[in-house]
Amino acid sequence: MYLTTTFSVAMVLFLIGLESMVLLSAHYLIADMRENLALTIILDPNADSTSVSRLQNVLETMPSTSSYTFISKQQALEEHIANLGEDPTKFLGYNPLYDTYELHLQPVYTNHDSIPVITEKLTSLPYVEKVLYQEDIVKVLDHNVSRVSFVLAVCALLLLIIAWMLIMNTIRLHIYSKRFTINTMRLVGATSWVIRRPFIGRSMRMGLEAAVLTVLVLAGVYYYVMQSLHVTIFPPTLENIGIVVLTVLLSGLIITFLASLVATGRYVRMKVEKMYEI
Repeated sequence: MYLTTTFSVAMVLFLIGLESMVLLSAHYLIADMRENLALTIILDPNADSTSVSRLQNVLETMPSTSSYTFISKQQALEEHIANLGEDPTKFLGYNPLYDTYELHLQPVYTNHDSIPVITEKLTSLPYVEKVLYQEDIVKVLDHNVSRVSFVLAVCALLLLIIAWMLIMNTIRLHIYSKRFTINTMRLVGATSWVIRRPFIGRSMRMGLEAAVLTVLVLAGVYYYVMQSLHVTIFPPTLENIGIVVLTVLLSGLIITFLASLVATGRYVRMKVEKMYEI
């Protein structure tokens, strides 16, 4: 019964662990999309090296800046020729491209509220011709992030409710076989907490063992996906690993504690004649 209950709790914790990994993966994916969103700052055709340096200083001091890259008009021309196979200077007689900066923002600033403010600030500089960005993508990204966050939050809540019900029933069945022992302890004068304590301790020990087993299985799943499928679920940083491990560990301890507390309470309060009816 002990092994069966531990294994049952481990399966439920495995689902909770998978949900936490999905949440981390979604967060990593959204952050990556936001970081890849770039603002193209087109400099004035008459801007000199001093103006370029001034703009670079502005970008470095902006708190919203994640990274930036300067692309000269000559470099842009070379990339244009390499991509399209034609040189516009041959029929125009001059290079029509501009010096530009590709600005990547911190993820927290890549939304439809912050980007227009940053764009207006940059456009007001005398050596900036204009600032371009994909406005439609920003709106779609903000909208989808809200929807995805809501769906994942609902799924996580439903999963916790299901986990509670499954673990509750599993531990209740485990304590069911000890109902007469509980009654005997009550008859000799044991208090409610004295009766509950060994059952709660045993259940929490099962939760801890199930959590350790679950973490090992999740580590194997993560390694398989990374090495065999070559898919990065989320960066294996100490913070991310700690989030998954603590989620599984705390879920195992808290849910088993509450479930055993409720389950033993039922038999502590139950009359003797009722124990033969269930």
